[in-house]
Amino acid sequence: TKFAKVSRKELARNYRFIIESLNLKVPLMEASDYISRFGQELELSTHIQKAARDILTQAQQKELTTGKDPKGLAAAALYMAGVLEGERRTQRDISRVAHVTEVTIRNRYKEIGKVLNLRLDV
Repeated sequence: TKFAKVSRKELARNYRFIIESLNLKVPLMEASDYISRFGQELELSTHIQKAARDILTQAQQKELTTGKDPKGLAAAALYMAGVLEGERRTQRDISRVAHVTEVTIRNRYKEIGKVLNLRLDV
């Protein structure tokens, strides 16, 4: 990295080594953990944030979230909730806040929408 003068790969390797050596349990972030943060940055109402959480819950029940980046899932759920509830934000705006690509958002909302039978008029 810029300040440590160490590559990102080496830093990650050492981080994992320390975690394993000290037998630490590091909690993993879930997609729902990102909803409030992204929602606030996008100035989305709590109603939209709740709708996004509901979409994520349904996606988890259908096992659509396994192995997927939680930030991408949260971004797609917020996008879908905004479109469905009429409080839309652009994929570009959401991707900037979530630090994922617009393609990731599109792929996730297509996967989720297809299985949950959610029709988005984009």
